[in-house]
Amino acid sequence: MEGALLEAAWDELVEHGYAALTFEGVAARAGTSRPVVRRRWASRAELARAAIVRRSRAHPATEPDTGSLRGDLLALLAGVVDRRAEMTALVATSFGAYFEETGTSFADLRAEVVGGRTLAVEGVLERAVERGEIDRSALTPRVVALPFDLLRHELLMTLRPVPRSVLEEIVDDIFLPLVAARSRTER
Repeated sequence: MEGALLEAAWDELVEHGYAALTFEGVAARAGTSRPVVRRRWASRAELARAAIVRRSRAHPATEPDTGSLRGDLLALLAGVVDRRAEMTALVATSFGAYFEETGTSFADLRAEVVGGRTLAVEGVLERAVERGEIDRSALTPRVVALPFDLLRHELLMTLRPVPRSVLEEIVDDIFLPLVAARSRTER
């Protein structure tokens, strides 16, 4: 039942946005009653957050292994675009009331979604280190986050799926030269 309620909540969010999310609407869509929804979530903010977390975790990133850091990063970023473009657009366009109501930010919501899980990029980067493509010391938290931060920025600014050419620019023109330059400097 919880899965059906969260799927109904997701559908309501996509169709009507957070501002119009109601327990009644979710209950009606799930074919149940308002008290059934209220027993599980005390507020619509909790319900919305649970629906987003469930939706995100239902489609986890797979860890590509193309044999090169470039190929792996491009595959990983393309997978994020395929799985997250709709969600990013939804949160960007209709979650202002949620953030105001809860006193949280997009970063807080992302932290909830990630929830201490190991990210696919960690395995991708570890294999690149093992292959000698990059030096582990070049992988600061900011550098590791950079391709995904740029991708999120692009998604938020355009509210559209990011073209392959932009992904290649992020990887080839920004990330790889930064990592390679740091690796050469520190050796």
